[in-house]
Amino acid sequence: MSRHVMMAVTSAFAVLAATGAYAEGKTFALVQINQQALFFNQINEGAQKAADASGDKLAIFNANNDPQAQNSAIETFIQQKVDGIAVVAIDVNGIMPAVQQAADAGIPVVAIDAILPDGPQKAQIGVDNAKTSEDFAKFVLEQNKDGEIKMGQVVALNSFIQNIRKDSFNTALQAGPNVSLIGEVDGQNVQDVALGAAENLLTANPDMNAVYATGEPAMVAAVAAAQSQGRQDSVKVYGWDLTSGVIDGIDAGFVGGVVQQDPAGMGSAAVEALAKISAGEEVEKVISVPATIVTKENVDQFRETFK
Repeated sequence: MSRHVMMAVTSAFAVLAATGAYAEGKTFALVQINQQALFFNQINEGAQKAADASGDKLAIFNANNDPQAQNSAIETFIQQKVDGIAVVAIDVNGIMPAVQQAADAGIPVVAIDAILPDGPQKAQIGVDNAKTSEDFAKFVLEQNKDGEIKMGQVVALNSFIQNIRKDSFNTALQAGPNVSLIGEVDGQNVQDVALGAAENLLTANPDMNAVYATGEPAMVAAVAAAQSQGRQDSVKVYGWDLTSGVIDGIDAGFVGGVVQQDPAGMGSAAVEALAKISAGEEVEKVISVPATIVTKENVDQFRETFK
């Protein structure tokens, strides 16, 4: 285990010990991807709120986009004998040995967002990314039914879930008429990388008139790149996950639609599921949390969240 991973996990448990984590209630762990994206922070907030409401304790580990750090954190949480672990996996296959270790130790694991392969995890929590992406592609086709779509994409090839969003969206989109997929760049689910990739995509494709972004860093980057290059009148941006800047893009008219998940609901559902499992109750193997396509017509209901 790297020194920074050990320090982060040890620090998390120092806080728990100081607050009497082992005196009453259960102790759960949330192994997170990063704390840069608002989406992940909202998962954390929902999980913490659910733990507070039930009188349980929650340790949140930030992997800073390092899949090995996630594995090492789970191993340490097993040693600490937590009552349950929730994980938002970076590498869905690479995480499975650690998930199995937890199960072998009698510690239940639930997965949030990123879909794990078949294994001992007790539940998968999140949206149906394939179906939602297909529905979103149909929405894009309907919004552009009177014109040609020349679509570029900002993706995260290191994200299992975002590859599902890309592939399912593309399959449904290409079923429509007058559609061309003219470029794809990898933002790696990291804000600065995604911004540079989005800028390059727009620069290399002056005739592109639409962009699809598969996650929050990519979406923020696509909006910023369209603005910095003055392409708001010629490019429509579509993608996943709202931020205040993305809402500004909806208001300005160049963001055509956004799939908004309920990350706080995912975090809450994960802790609630772990609490039930640790109490000997059964939970559904797949716990669905609905998503909404946000446009000018319904964006007002989300403004308060992103102020």
